[in-house]
Amino acid sequence: MNSRGKILLPILIVLIVIFIAAAAFIFNLYQKEYAQNVKLQGQLVELENRQKQTAAQLEESKKNAADLEMQLQEAKSRIDALANELTAEKSAHADTSQRLEQLQGDLMNQKSLREDLENRLNQIQEESKQIKEEVKIMQQQKTALEEKIKNLEEGVANVELGKVVVNPDAPAALAAGPGNQPPALVPPEPAPANVKPAKQGPSLVAKGQEGKVLIVNKEFNFVVINLGSKDKVSLGDEFQVSRAGKPIGDIKVEKVHEFMSAAGFNESLRDAIRENDKVIQKIR
Repeated sequence: MNSRGKILLPILIVLIVIFIAAAAFIFNLYQKEYAQNVKLQGQLVELENRQKQTAAQLEESKKNAADLEMQLQEAKSRIDALANELTAEKSAHADTSQRLEQLQGDLMNQKSLREDLENRLNQIQEESKQIKEEVKIMQQQKTALEEKIKNLEEGVANVELGKVVVNPDAPAALAAGPGNQPPALVPPEPAPANVKPAKQGPSLVAKGQEGKVLIVNKEFNFVVINLGSKDKVSLGDEFQVSRAGKPIGDIKVEKVHEFMSAAGFNESLRDAIRENDKVIQKIR
């Protein structure tokens, strides 16, 4: 028994040492796993915060892009108005020249009038040049903003925390991005044959104001129409969009400028609405 006890005692001691070493190893491994878990939790929170910040920056860029796009359209409208005024002035100048030939007795007065008209024409031409320069600057800003939005979108994609869902009824980044990329406007594509306009409920259209769609922005789900504050259009006004007498869907005004407005639409209408579609103000 004594001999047997002497043999078992070292074995028992070895087993105890192995058990203690295994316990220490397991405890150390647990501590490392716990520290790693805490670190990963911190990284996850940081990534979530970065995602929120990136999403907020993207929304702000969309709004700025839509605003710049509206400013660009207004600048184009002003240029068109000045071009019409310039044409009218040229016509008046031609009439004045004919009258000079007929009224030799009033030659001095006509010359004075002609000089006044030429000065005014030069002034209009100078204003037109300035507006063209402004449009050029806006276009450069638009290009820069488009690049910024592209970088933001790539940044969101690299985070890989899931899709960022933008409410289709939210104001379309009315903004971007002239430099308005905003996004840059893409010419509307023909509606696919298998896409049917969403069914509408009972029409609320009375004899409201009528206009048309100038621009369709499919990326941010908004359109620009040729009715603005001068037509007494207000935020929240609704318009029915139709083509060839058939209703397509409804849009809601999100931003109002003097000569035009921006209105958001549901994502289901993205491929249904086109440029030059008719819009009729809904009167409840």
